Amino acid sequence: MSYKLLATAASGIEALVGKELKQLGYQAQVENGRVRFEGEKEDIAKTNLWLRTADRVKIIVGEFEAKTFDSLFEQTKSLPWDAYLSIDSAFPVSGKSHKSTLYSVPDVQRIVNKAIADKLKEVYHRRGMLPETGAKFPIEVAILKDKVLLTIDTTGPSLFKRGYRTGKGGAPLKENMAAALVMLTTWRKDRPFVDPVCGSGTIAIEAALIGHNIAPGFNRSFLCEEWDWMPKEMWEKIRQEAEEQADYDAELDILGTDIDHKMIEIAKENALEAGLSHSIEFKQMQVKDFTTDKEFGVMVANPPYGERLGDLEQAAQIYKDMGTAFRPLKTWSKYIITSDLDFEKHYGERATKKRKLYNGYLRTDYFQYWGKR
Repeated sequence: MSYKLLATAASGIEALVGKELKQLGYQAQVENGRVRFEGEKEDIAKTNLWLRTADRVKIIVGEFEAKTFDSLFEQTKSLPWDAYLSIDSAFPVSGKSHKSTLYSVPDVQRIVNKAIADKLKEVYHRRGMLPETGAKFPIEVAILKDKVLLTIDTTGPSLFKRGYRTGKGGAPLKENMAAALVMLTTWRKDRPFVDPVCGSGTIAIEAALIGHNIAPGFNRSFLCEEWDWMPKEMWEKIRQEAEEQADYDAELDILGTDIDHKMIEIAKENALEAGLSHSIEFKQMQVKDFTTDKEFGVMVANPPYGERLGDLEQAAQIYKDMGTAFRPLKTWSKYIITSDLDFEKHYGERATKKRKLYNGYLRTDYFQYWGKR
C-alpha cells in the first residue's frame, strides 16, 4: 500500500527537509512548514529514522473542503479509517483552524472524533463505546481557508528528541535545528569544525552524526513501531541497513568550547550517550581566547542572545569578542545564529549573507561569513 506522507518542519527549514527527502530517493513537494512525499510502510520507518531536520512524519488520510459541520462529519466518516485503526485503537484528536468557516476547534475535534468512531463501529459491527485500549494513533484535523487536512502522526515525541541529551543548559537548541545549522554550512567531514559557545554540545554532536553518516533516530523508538501493521522484522531490517551505512571509522576534527566548565561536563556526557565521545573534543575556554593554526574550517555558533537568556549587554560583549577572535581566521567560514538585529554592528563586520530562521517561535537571523576558498 502506498501512503501520502507529510514531513513537518520549523518555518525556514522546509527546503532542507525537502533536500533530505530527495537525497533519500523521494520526490518531495515543499510547502510552508511541511514537505509532501509518498511511500510505503518501509518509507515511514526509513524517514523517521533518517530525517535530521524534520519534526514529524505524518500519514495523510484525507483532504477536502468543508464549510459546515455536517459536511465535515460525512466526509471524515467516508475515509478508510479501518485501513489504519483496529477496533481497540486509541485515536486522540487534536485540531487547529485558521481563516475558516468552522473556527471552533473543540467542536471540530469532537465531530472528527465522532465520525471516525462511527466509521469503525460500522466496519467492525460494534455497538456502544469503543474501548480505545490499544495502540495510539494521534489524529490531527487542520483547517485552513475551509480546506481540511486529516493526518495520523507516526513519530510520537518529536524527531528532535534523539535520545542522547542527558543534560542541557538554560536555552537549549533543539537537535533538529542544530542539524539544520550544520547542514546550511559548507562543512565537509574532512574539514575542522568548531562550536565556540557549545553549551550542552548539541551542534557538535549533530555535526559528528552527519560526519559519520549515523541515522539521527538510531537511539530512540517511534510511536508507529507499536502498530500491528508495522512489522517488527521490517524495523529490524531498516535499522540494520542504517547501521551498515554508518561510517564509524571517519576521522573527524570537531571541537566544542564553552566558558562554563559545568556545561563542558554535560556536553561530554551527552556525546558519550550518543556514542561519539571519541569524535569530539570539548574544552573550557572563553570565546576571546580562541585561536587556531588550522585552515579552511567551519565555525557554527548559537551564542546567548537577549531574548533567550536575558542580558543584552553581556550578549553584545560576546559578539564583540567573537569579531575580534574570529576576524583573523581568513580561510574559515563562520555561521552565527541570533535574534539581535545589531549583531553585525557588535561583531564589527557585515555578513556575507543572512538567512531568516525560527528558533521555536523566536525569529532569528543566521549570519554567514564565508572564508576564502
